[in-house]
Amino acid sequence: MTDPSEARAYADLLRSRILTSAEVKRELADDVEAAAAAAVLLVAAYRAGHKMILFGNGGSAADAQHIAAELTGHFYLDRPPLPALALTVDTSALTAIGNDYGFEDVYARQITGMGEPGDVAIGLTTSGGSKNVVRGLEAARDRGLVTIALTGRSGGRAGEVADVCVRVPSDDTPRIQESHTVIGHSWAEIVEAAMFGPGS
Repeated sequence: MTDPSEARAYADLLRSRILTSAEVKRELADDVEAAAAAAVLLVAAYRAGHKMILFGNGGSAADAQHIAAELTGHFYLDRPPLPALALTVDTSALTAIGNDYGFEDVYARQITGMGEPGDVAIGLTTSGGSKNVVRGLEAARDRGLVTIALTGRSGGRAGEVADVCVRVPSDDTPRIQESHTVIGHSWAEIVEAAMFGPGS
């Protein structure tokens, strides 16, 4: 039988986390210039026939796959697929590169092999300091890709390397990742509308 006091405690925790998440997003909404600049770059890349490449670790790896799926599938519109690739999904590549060269290079080598000038590389790292994400962005920059970092408040080294850094105003990993999802969904909506919406 459920203990009413236990249920109340869980309800209080849920309420607190939801409100905190909403507050982070409210602060983010007050400063969307970087996210909008990144959207401009994404639309320009797709209009020029390029692709999006995403990468991150843990929850950010899942976010990379999620955002890619919104482009290769669809968001709101029934339309042709758009090229988007998450470098987190190929376990053979990840384990081979990690074993032979080191985990720091699992994204850089894939980008060097598959990235083309004009593509957009998006590195997701809540700390801004994930070495493999930073190296991936560096490799992308060296190959002439447009580089975007999705980070937490500090931006870290990833923010220094990227052409555009979208900083979520939080230091709490779950809250940052929740906001990354909102940003990714918004980018998918913007790109889809620009490519296939009325007047496109």
